[in-house]
Amino acid sequence: QVQLVESGGGLVQAGASLRLSCAASGSTISQYTMAWFRQAPGKEREFVASISRSGGTASYVDSVKGRFTISRDNAKKTAYLQMNSLKPEDTAVYYCRARAASDYWGQGTQVTVSS
Repeated sequence: QVQLVESGGGLVQAGASLRLSCAASGSTISQYTMAWFRQAPGKEREFVASISRSGGTASYVDSVKGRFTISRDNAKKTAYLQMNSLKPEDTAVYYCRARAASDYWGQGTQVTVSS
């Protein structure tokens, strides 16, 4: 079983960048597909990006393509989400998920983008 802790969120102005980290403990992450989701106030949690176990394949929701980059370092047991050109509509709590036979979630990190 893996435990996940997100970090790196904060309050930034539109156009700024942030890098979120998802640190795992209790297990290596190499066996998991890693993904980032986000949930804005009053909205459903939505998929943002995912990356394959080897890191060779990544997928993104259309609204972040070209601005966000997901990556992973299996040796460091950490996944990342580099977010550039942030927009106010990116404001949300960002969650990390590890998926194998089961799903494991972190507690989330708040990202707030002011206009």
